[in-house]
Amino acid sequence: MLSTTLRTTLNRAKDRARTDRADLYAVLDAGLICHLGVVAGGHPMVIPTAYGRRDDLLYLHGSTGATSLRAALDGPVCVTVTHLDGIVLARSAFHHSANYRSAMIYGTARHVEDFDERLDALRVITEQLAPGRWETVRPPTRREIAATAVLALPLDEASVKVRQGPPIDDEEDYDLPIWAGVLPLTVGWGAPVPDPRLAAGIAVPAHVRDRG
Repeated sequence: MLSTTLRTTLNRAKDRARTDRADLYAVLDAGLICHLGVVAGGHPMVIPTAYGRRDDLLYLHGSTGATSLRAALDGPVCVTVTHLDGIVLARSAFHHSANYRSAMIYGTARHVEDFDERLDALRVITEQLAPGRWETVRPPTRREIAATAVLALPLDEASVKVRQGPPIDDEEDYDLPIWAGVLPLTVGWGAPVPDPRLAAGIAVPAHVRDRG
């Protein structure tokens, strides 16, 4: 079960809350980009960044000179992942909504200093973006790893919200002659586009070709 704290308890739309930890994993594992919220220089900052999950740790990475990652080590952070599944079109403007799955994680990030863990974290992040890629490319050098900051955020304090289904109108509005329903949103992969400098004779690998 997910933790219940003042920050993760829903005050509105409580029926959308999901308390099973498996729901948190499902939202995170289906995502590609998260948004990292920090306070830098007294000002809020929200940065989109790649991430990866290993068990109950979320790994994030960036340049060692990135302001957002340095700020993440100076205080609590908030990370969000959201999937938009459709627009909910109601009979009234007030009841328009969206179908979505979202996760919000609060916590204190840890700077990953151990070389082996940092290398493994980069593998996890790479595999989140492109499953099967890590084993087919040149591994990072020690210099490249040294230039990369990696943060580990425990999934101890998190909330998950899910909204699915048709619009919920006021009872007296159901007889209005207005179309209502859901406009689903689907996301898919296009055909791979080769690098213009790709050497001749290199075929699209299966982990890229078959993902679409």
